[in-house]
Amino acid sequence: MGTTRWGILGAAKFAREHMGPAIAAAQGGELVALATSDAQKAVPFHKFAPNLKVHTDYDALLADPNIDAVYIPLPNDMHQPWALKTLAAGKAVLVEKPVGMNVAEIDELIAARDASGLLAAEAYMIVHHPQWQKMRELVQSGALGKLRRVSSTFSYDNRADESNIRHSAARGGGGLRDIGVYTLGGARFVTGQESTRIVSKQLTLEQGVDVHALVTAEFDGFTYDSTTSMRMTPFQCAEFHGEEAIARLSAPYNPLVYGEARLEVLRKDGSSEVFRWPSANHYVLQVEAFQRAMQGESYGCPLEFSRGTQAMLDEILA
Repeated sequence: MGTTRWGILGAAKFAREHMGPAIAAAQGGELVALATSDAQKAVPFHKFAPNLKVHTDYDALLADPNIDAVYIPLPNDMHQPWALKTLAAGKAVLVEKPVGMNVAEIDELIAARDASGLLAAEAYMIVHHPQWQKMRELVQSGALGKLRRVSSTFSYDNRADESNIRHSAARGGGGLRDIGVYTLGGARFVTGQESTRIVSKQLTLEQGVDVHALVTAEFDGFTYDSTTSMRMTPFQCAEFHGEEAIARLSAPYNPLVYGEARLEVLRKDGSSEVFRWPSANHYVLQVEAFQRAMQGESYGCPLEFSRGTQAMLDEILA
């Protein structure tokens, strides 16, 4: 199917450490351009993309005829506007989460995607990891029995980094927009269901952004609870608790960084089973899936899925 030529808008740390290397490593992908006004920020990218072309502004990259797809790791409030500009420039776009600041922004992006005929999607990497696909298979096949509870925690502590953009309300900061999309969306992806109502929310705010959030919700037949925090010891887990068994992911959101991708099943008859994926890189898998979708294959995280998670976020943050 040929090589997909990628450009990146902005030399963000996440792009430098994760998505840039993933694009370079992905089969059928090539990182050919980066837009940054600071040439020094481009230097580390040359380690995995030695022939990288550096544009001094974002519009110049979008005008580059040698780029097929653009990855956007900009601050949250810039995601949807620059995704729209990318589509208008005739290029496919993979946008960091959250893809929009609210449902209305995502609706506008869906309309632009449909009008352009180009692929636009959120960089929601967990759905491309085999541990989440296995969990979905277990739950939806009935291997856990009737599902009764989904519980998830995702936390880190960035209080010492006062200039972190996640602390800026104006730029769309907060823990829920950063990591709540994973705890909320993970439950939706595995079960294929939407919440029927948000039961409760307890948000701790600092500078206008949530630094700690406890959310409970109801789904058809099971309850949901999640804790997300930017003020707790780093920890993550996701549990799907059925009447016959419980299945647990011990590094659900950033395996290879936090820990090994591992799915443990504990059954009420005393038996157990463990699945491991020690080397799967969900960023590389995401890039490869996006490239295949550019050729017509269905994509595991369409904008309609992202819209569902954003609808929950909108209700929680209202």
